[in-house]
Amino acid sequence: MQVSVETVQGLERKITVEVPAENIHDAVNERLQSISKTARLKGFRPGKVPYKVVQKRFGPQVRGEVLGDLINSSFRDAVIQEKLRPAGSPQIEPVSDFESKDNSLPFTYTATFEVYPEFEPKYDNSIKVEKPVVEISDSDIQEMLDNLRKQRTEYNEVDRAAADDDQVVIDFVGSVDGEEFPGGKAEGAPLVLGSGAMIPGFEEQLVGVTKGEERTINVTFPEQYHSADLAGKEAEFKITVQDVKAPEVPELNEELVKSFGIEDGNIETLRADIRKNMDRELQQRLDSSIKEQVMEGLLELNDIDVPKALTQEEIGRLREQMAGQMPPDSDTSQLPDELFEQEANKRVRLGLVIGEIVRQQEIKADAASVRQEVEAMASSYQEPQQVIDYYYGNPELLQNIEGLVLEKAVTNCVLEAATVEDKPSTFKETMNPPAAEGQEQESG
Repeated sequence: MQVSVETVQGLERKITVEVPAENIHDAVNERLQSISKTARLKGFRPGKVPYKVVQKRFGPQVRGEVLGDLINSSFRDAVIQEKLRPAGSPQIEPVSDFESKDNSLPFTYTATFEVYPEFEPKYDNSIKVEKPVVEISDSDIQEMLDNLRKQRTEYNEVDRAAADDDQVVIDFVGSVDGEEFPGGKAEGAPLVLGSGAMIPGFEEQLVGVTKGEERTINVTFPEQYHSADLAGKEAEFKITVQDVKAPEVPELNEELVKSFGIEDGNIETLRADIRKNMDRELQQRLDSSIKEQVMEGLLELNDIDVPKALTQEEIGRLREQMAGQMPPDSDTSQLPDELFEQEANKRVRLGLVIGEIVRQQEIKADAASVRQEVEAMASSYQEPQQVIDYYYGNPELLQNIEGLVLEKAVTNCVLEAATVEDKPSTFKETMNPPAAEGQEQESG
């Protein structure tokens, strides 16, 4: 088999493969001989059809099948011979006549495809990582206790005007330029004033309403509103107040403690349980923060070419993820690839860099590390063993865990070379960084 390789552009390669005539002849002859033993043709007994008749009747079809098989096997052998790593499927173009009946001639084809980039991954002390140093204080635990109490808040009807933190039960109809818009109408909707659940200006204008009151308010949708049809537009809401209710936060007593799953009803047991959960969540956030900084550092240092085929595959995955987050009748297939291309390219590039570090450092996702990761994830559930069994019964989920283990190992490898600086922080600052708070306000 003769093979020649040509660099087309960037990562694109074009190989020309010549399959020897004897390979074609032998494979076609072998398959025709096999057919002649079982062929059923009119005028002949089964298995007694002359070879030349079989050749005439089935020859073209068999040649096509044989060439298809030889293209697959010879392409695989060619890339191994030339030490190429294809990224994506090849585009096959016959050079010889694919339908020729002459098995005495060699068959030549070209295969065009992209290859994985060859590079030396970079990671050194130019990667800067801030490592938060956090201690959970008694006040942090008390704040969490207070939040748990607030989550059990009950609202009771009152005969007075509504104030901040009160709950109003309302009917409302929204309109823009005199026309109602989808999603702008509700009946019996509970709303806590000051919660930020509605767009800016909505809740503020309901302070002071009373039961049975009808009120019309005017608001402006944010410029970055999730519905493009409403973004930045002025709207009018006609509101009818069904009820005004005041909040009642339960006392921290044995009954409340038991309602959180603490069987002995002891407040100190609840505090210990809260600290355990806070420790786990804090460690997860710290690991996530450090990993994110490491990955960003790797991206900055490794500006490598990315196979278009891999980017296209990732675009497909991102499109599927978006479809899963959209209403059932949404059609994401019409969204342009450009919408996902930047993120897809970033993910593929990072995956290639991580993969190369894993290969060069011979990092393995050993069974003990995978088990430890699964158990850590399961510990936050009421029945950890059920979660562990579920993961070990699902190969795809377990493969995802193996990927996380490899990423952690790569993160630690990069950290050894990076410049790491301790940064004192509080629990609240670490769990709710400014950027995250800004995103939450925008989404509300």
